[in-house]
Amino acid sequence: MKLMTLAVPCYNSEEYMDKCLDTLLTGGEDVEIIIIDDGSTDRTGEIADSYAEKYPDIVRVIHQPNGGHGEGVNQGLRHATGLYYKVVDSDDWLGEKSLQRILVALKVFEKRGTLPDLLVANYVYEHVEDGTSYSVNYKNVFPVEKLFGWEDVGRFRQSQYLLMHSAIYRTDILRKSRMELPKHTFYVDNIFVFQPLPFVERLYYMDEDLYHYYIGREDQSVNEKVMIGRIDQQIRVTSMMRDFLARYTDPECAGDEACGTAPLPKRLHRYMLHYLSMMYTICTTLLLRDGSQDAMAKESAIWQDLATLYPRLDREIRSTALGRALSLPLPGRRRLIVAGYRLARRIVKFN
Repeated sequence: MKLMTLAVPCYNSEEYMDKCLDTLLTGGEDVEIIIIDDGSTDRTGEIADSYAEKYPDIVRVIHQPNGGHGEGVNQGLRHATGLYYKVVDSDDWLGEKSLQRILVALKVFEKRGTLPDLLVANYVYEHVEDGTSYSVNYKNVFPVEKLFGWEDVGRFRQSQYLLMHSAIYRTDILRKSRMELPKHTFYVDNIFVFQPLPFVERLYYMDEDLYHYYIGREDQSVNEKVMIGRIDQQIRVTSMMRDFLARYTDPECAGDEACGTAPLPKRLHRYMLHYLSMMYTICTTLLLRDGSQDAMAKESAIWQDLATLYPRLDREIRSTALGRALSLPLPGRRRLIVAGYRLARRIVKFN
């Protein structure tokens, strides 16, 4: 069995996938690389097949009709044989030395029989427009290079949420969570990192800049104009996460295998609540930035749906710092949220 499966969903990635794949190959025989060609119309499939031919013991290729990034992640997970599962977008790459150190650590855990359910590493925003970078670490949140549980987790800053970039899940945990990402939907990486969390008991953090996140292309899904145009997909993902977390406010969830640990550990519940608040903030901010009549109707509807369907969860979200800001009257809410968004974008340059 391989130590780690590295899944690379690709769609028309011929211009940049070589750089990504070459960094993954430095994992050697400890990794398997599954390239998912998501109905590409350029040379992506041909390039993927050439890697599989050159590295038959490491690289596998799946050609599928276009299903979107989420279906690429699903497909990789269905075929994964590694103990751990890591998704790497085809325009991003991994730090080679950091990958080696993480694989060494996992070998030690495997030998000792103490495999963590989730390994967390840093990720780096690589800004194409000005050549700068910004590293997101978790040194103030997690013990460094120690196995720990949720009771040992500190407070996350607004810029420190766990993302697909920073998470390396044990494959069995992902399968146990019954996660199935929707097709033809962007922003599903939030579901990927959110839904398995209740099944995680043992964590491990390495202060390694593993994932390098290329950012700055005009067609990227995190470009602000693109996000506003795809706001319905952002709302759909947020609603799915809302429905999932709401199950943990239901006493009948306890004992249900599909729920993982129920009730949630206190600090995990707090983290997931704040994560969902952040998702609502993103939706609200983009709708306010749009400002059209249709956008304002949607902004009202997402909050009304939350209050109507899950009043307890609505109260919990509104009790968070973000939730209190989102509960202000419209003029104050617009000024505060948009100002905070602009400040964060200027500092981190996340889109």
